[in-house]
Amino acid sequence: MVCTVYICSICLKQIGVVPSAGFLNVEVFERPCPEPNIQPWDIPYVHYPKPKTYSREECSCNPVRYFAILSMQRSGSGWFETLLNNHTNISSNGEIFSVKDRRANVSTIFETLDKVYNLDWLSSASKNECTSAVGLKWMLNQGLMKNHEEIVEYFKTRGVSAIFLFRRNLLRRMISVLANSYDRDAKPLNGTHKSHVHSPKEAEILARYKPLINTSLLIPDLKQVQEMTSKALAYFNTTRHIFLYYEDVVKNRTKLDDVQEFLKVPKLDLKSRQVKIHHGPLSQHVQNWEEVQKTLKGTGFENFLLEDYRR
Repeated sequence: MVCTVYICSICLKQIGVVPSAGFLNVEVFERPCPEPNIQPWDIPYVHYPKPKTYSREECSCNPVRYFAILSMQRSGSGWFETLLNNHTNISSNGEIFSVKDRRANVSTIFETLDKVYNLDWLSSASKNECTSAVGLKWMLNQGLMKNHEEIVEYFKTRGVSAIFLFRRNLLRRMISVLANSYDRDAKPLNGTHKSHVHSPKEAEILARYKPLINTSLLIPDLKQVQEMTSKALAYFNTTRHIFLYYEDVVKNRTKLDDVQEFLKVPKLDLKSRQVKIHHGPLSQHVQNWEEVQKTLKGTGFENFLLEDYRR
């Protein structure tokens, strides 16, 4: 009897020490991305953004480079940007700072840039989680020159590369500016203003307008554009950048290979649906061509009178 009682007591103690069932608390750590195989000087320009609006998922370790196309209106930047966006790994989000509220002050500019470079800016140019280069088009007169010191510091701190795109022939640019201004008011394409067109017929209609150039202001205006271009290059000289002329890109498509190399993306044959509006000699596109010739002859701008490229 004593033995039986002893055995029962031992069994009850064993049953009493069995712990209740529970969950194992496992802490999951995010795996760091492997170090990219790049030169040390290139490290500041390689980023791994974490969007707030979606997850990059399997592309979270795909490095992204930040860029900005710095240009002036009617300098071929729209056409150039469509070429970049034709690349499967590049997203250039357009002329974002054409909206004044976004460039109201340095804070709003930085907030907008942060959203773009964090891949949270959604536009028709947005690609997918595996974008390798993201940027925007920024005109010099859209807060860029006014706040250049702060923006240069932002570019250097955040590792943003600048792509300068300007027009060599400033007279052609002036004609394009005047024609675009007329189209904005007259809207000859079925009551719609179009800065860029995608059919030869639309281009032919827009090219019918021939602006009358104010020759008394012609040289001062050309000088002003030249000075602004020179200042922009001086201001952003300390950033990582590449400089392009629109005419060179038109004549030599290997320039696009240089841009793709600059952005460190695979080289592809880039195409655009945009159609050029003004073809041929400038004499066909100006009302007072003889007066323009007389004004520029013998000046540093005389070479603008010549046809400097074909497309």
